[in-house]
Amino acid sequence: MSFSRLRIMILKILLLWGGSLYGQTYEELVGKSYDYLENNDLLAAEMSLKEALRAEPANPGNYALLTNLGTIQRRQGKLDEALLSYTTALNRFPQNVMILENRAALYIEMNEPDKALNDYSLLLLSDSLNQDALYNRGMLYIQKKNFLWAEHDFNKILELNETTFYGRLGYAVLEKMRGNYDESERIYNYLIEKMPREWQLYKGRAELYFFMNKNGRAMADVNRLFLETVPDAELFVLRGRIRLAQNDRSSARKDFLKAKEMGYSAQVVDELLRLSR
Repeated sequence: MSFSRLRIMILKILLLWGGSLYGQTYEELVGKSYDYLENNDLLAAEMSLKEALRAEPANPGNYALLTNLGTIQRRQGKLDEALLSYTTALNRFPQNVMILENRAALYIEMNEPDKALNDYSLLLLSDSLNQDALYNRGMLYIQKKNFLWAEHDFNKILELNETTFYGRLGYAVLEKMRGNYDESERIYNYLIEKMPREWQLYKGRAELYFFMNKNGRAMADVNRLFLETVPDAELFVLRGRIRLAQNDRSSARKDFLKAKEMGYSAQVVDELLRLSR
């Protein structure tokens, strides 16, 4: 959920509960947190929300403040603190879809796929038609090689919306990981034709072409991404793998070292560097 939507929800709570029951200081601190957010001062926004929570620890609206606090902490890279904030909010509202969605996304960022799966499954018990949750859970199932369960989630998305982008993208990834490369390529080509500036599609297709040993095509997609986007560590690793397959070991090593510098797994990069000697 965006900060703007959450702000509206919190303001409604304050109108319902804040008036005569709670002091103005609480409301002022919440308001200040949004002023700080608008100025991109995340630390000050975090401190303001913490002060509001201390000022009125029994305020029924605190679950929303805790959710917002968790998102602010997550944006600062304070993942453990963000997890504590989301979990505290969930202790008050265990089946809240918004908080479960936020914590599940955080667990993915923390490389805790089993915990993320659990949160998405709990979320879908309350909101079985949530397409974002179905897609994200399906991708986690692929990661765990539970391909039939992933297929079930993507099918459900397509039942809800036959024109969905993410349902088809899920299938493209699923068929790629199953080894059904021709079918995966067909889906990627279809999606790219429909949405030629959806850059994640080129990254997925480049990886597919690499798996298919079509390294010239893979490099064409990667080169476009380097021109059109800000490359992340994964893209440097992918280009390095392609270059290694093309026997350009020197360039491959540069890509792998750049990925390591950007925070990619040192263990994975060191093994790739060994292969590129």
